[in-house]
Amino acid sequence: MGLVLALTGCQQATPDADRPETSRQFPRAWRPVSALGGNDFASEDQRDNLGEAKVVMDLARIGAGTTVADIGAGEGYYTVRLAERVGAKGRVLAEDIDPGAIQRLGQRVERDRLDNVSIKTGTPDDPRLPDNSFDRIFLVHMYHEVGEPYAFLWRLRPALRAGGQVIVVDADRPTDQHGMPPELLFCEFQAVGFRLAEFVRKPELKGYYAQFEASGERPEPAAIKPCNTAKGKTGTQ
Repeated sequence: MGLVLALTGCQQATPDADRPETSRQFPRAWRPVSALGGNDFASEDQRDNLGEAKVVMDLARIGAGTTVADIGAGEGYYTVRLAERVGAKGRVLAEDIDPGAIQRLGQRVERDRLDNVSIKTGTPDDPRLPDNSFDRIFLVHMYHEVGEPYAFLWRLRPALRAGGQVIVVDADRPTDQHGMPPELLFCEFQAVGFRLAEFVRKPELKGYYAQFEASGERPEPAAIKPCNTAKGKTGTQ
């Protein structure tokens, strides 16, 4: 009897044992997650030949003096192009959770003498951005790798300045195939207090561009209604 009670107590005490402790106050995202770093990207020259970065920066209205956070910066494809676009009066914060990527990006920033770029290490459920600091926050081909989207977006939101926007670029395919169905994207952002401001599909992006703004008060973690993806549904529970 004692063993049965012990096992039962253990099962009841660890329903979220597979999740980071820092995420357990937020609802679980009931969707698959793509493995980190598995995107089959073309080379930087090929992406530039398509005009990818220019299209995104134009849509996001990035100009001289803009302050941008590049989340999941990786090898710095967007970081270096943003740095050139925002100029000496602008700032770019490049963030990633991969120590190897951070090291290589740091070497690139130093080599290219990008004095308007700083680098930060985040965590899977927290980009660790300073509050009230950014006109734009870029999530380019990385949001489908976020396993705790409600915690991640909830902690990201205070980093926006008044009128600031979050920019998402992703592919319209299942979340375990390095993509994000738009309806699910809209639902997850809305659950944390964001409003969709613009959505366009562009061949240069091999997917879509979505732009979000903070709307209303940020909900308490326990009040967030998770998106239900069972049987393909994407509405709130």
